[in-house]
Amino acid sequence: MSHTPFSFARLKRNLKRDYSAFPPVRLAILGDSPTQLLHQALRGHGFEVGLEYRIFEADIDQIERQILDPSSDLYAFRPEVVLVFESTRKLHERFARSDPGARTDLAASRLARARHLVERLDAGLRCHTLWCNYPETGEDVFGSFANKTQASFTCQLRKLNVDLMTLSQEVKSLFVCDLAALQSALGAARTGAPATYVTTGIVFDVEHWALFAARVTDMVLSLRGVLKKCLVLDLDNTLWGGVIGDDGLEGIQLGELGLGRAFTEVQLWAKLLKDRGVILAVCSKNDEAVAREPFEKHPDMVLRLADVAMFVANWENKVDNLRHIQRALDIGMDSIVFVDDNPFERGMVKGAIPALCVPELPEDPAEYAPYLQSLNLFETASFSAEDHERTRRYQDEAARATLQRSFASEDEYLESLGMVSAARPFDDFSAPRVAQLTQRSNQFNLRTVRYTEGDVARLRGDAEILGLSWNLRDRLGDHGLVSVVILRVTAPDTAFVDTWLMSCRVLKRGMERFVLNGVVAAARARGLARVVGEYLPTAKNGMVKDHYPRLGFQPKGARWELCVETFEPFPVHIRDEGAP
Repeated sequence: MSHTPFSFARLKRNLKRDYSAFPPVRLAILGDSPTQLLHQALRGHGFEVGLEYRIFEADIDQIERQILDPSSDLYAFRPEVVLVFESTRKLHERFARSDPGARTDLAASRLARARHLVERLDAGLRCHTLWCNYPETGEDVFGSFANKTQASFTCQLRKLNVDLMTLSQEVKSLFVCDLAALQSALGAARTGAPATYVTTGIVFDVEHWALFAARVTDMVLSLRGVLKKCLVLDLDNTLWGGVIGDDGLEGIQLGELGLGRAFTEVQLWAKLLKDRGVILAVCSKNDEAVAREPFEKHPDMVLRLADVAMFVANWENKVDNLRHIQRALDIGMDSIVFVDDNPFERGMVKGAIPALCVPELPEDPAEYAPYLQSLNLFETASFSAEDHERTRRYQDEAARATLQRSFASEDEYLESLGMVSAARPFDDFSAPRVAQLTQRSNQFNLRTVRYTEGDVARLRGDAEILGLSWNLRDRLGDHGLVSVVILRVTAPDTAFVDTWLMSCRVLKRGMERFVLNGVVAAARARGLARVVGEYLPTAKNGMVKDHYPRLGFQPKGARWELCVETFEPFPVHIRDEGAP
């Protein structure tokens, strides 16, 4: 993610670097004005985040021709992502040149065009489409009355941006690249380049192209499953002003008065992230009982203990505590953001754990929240109803760990949980979570294939696909949807495991054996004789390299094969509620 607003000059210097060790991403740029500076900024930004952009840049104003002609260079390029950039200036020119009677139809006509083009991309390339929305110009011949008439450009532009959001909710392969929000945060004076536009047609200031590239890269990474999943927060002078151990509950700064408002803003940001599904944790040098007191008793605290998945407050060094948090949550260090006001602590953590994201907070607490929000640290490509429950599930897991210590054997512990699950085909309810798991799961993921909701919808309509998902619950709580298997019938008697992934929260429960029992039952019901699996190694999925041999699959060249007829179901401590 774009943790630092890299200068365009730095990104341009990166073009001379060696990208050969980075995974490639094929991206096409279609624009109605010159985009060569975006091309350069994207390539340079790729080096900063470990991506090799392979870019096709169409000629100016060739959007329709490239998309509507299946023999075009775009289709020959076969992009993974298509970025469509149309400038507000060009849109305003079309508006001004049009017949006055047609101006009230601008938003509707442009939306219909966008829908048609995205659907053609979806059908022809099955790619992700990033469609840029339209920053406002701030000028209108109607003045403020522009809000009261459909004939104004301002009214049509705002309507078009809202309609694009609605369209992206309907078409799952479409994502809106929010240039309007980016300009709103920076101001039109910092993003535009009037003199350059007049002479070259280039619409943005050179540094704005760097920020534009960062936002696109954030979206590309999220589509590839590279996500920040956890926010770890210091307490004193980070979540409140002052030191709770010295100043006491009444002495810390928090709430609406004075500097307290700055810390309240940070808490509001963190609370919204938690409600979106980001895991919150605390890492503080403090006595635990003292550190918990504001969460329990201070009337102006936005965050409460129920919002925190893991609370670590002691006098150990923060490097060790962060490693403890990472192990307990079972996520990668590169999935964690650590926020601390103390430059010394930040420096120590960054030196010891380079993969961790540690933002350099401004000196003034009033700037904390605006700065953190500007970094766009938690870009995502999905959101599901289950995200609301993530913190509670980690808290339930802590209760399970405590319970496990009271049993003499693992079998007794697993039996005591009363686990229940069943294999279910993909449906409207599970599709968002299925897509989300394919995008976010990196460790227990045999082939690491990413799917969007649109992809999942297509899979559901494919007669040669068996898509199965599993929820898991026990007497301490509901884990939600925890495993996905996509079987592709590749021969009359063979099912190939296109995707097999599982949430690491449910490791050592016997869930992988339970899932295999369900996979074989589904294959048998379909009249298939073999299940064939494949392991494609990545930097993060080494934990499943022996997955298939452990489950009894036999080597078959570079793949693994299981005979359906001779398979005996594994005994597990999970009751199949789908069994007769």
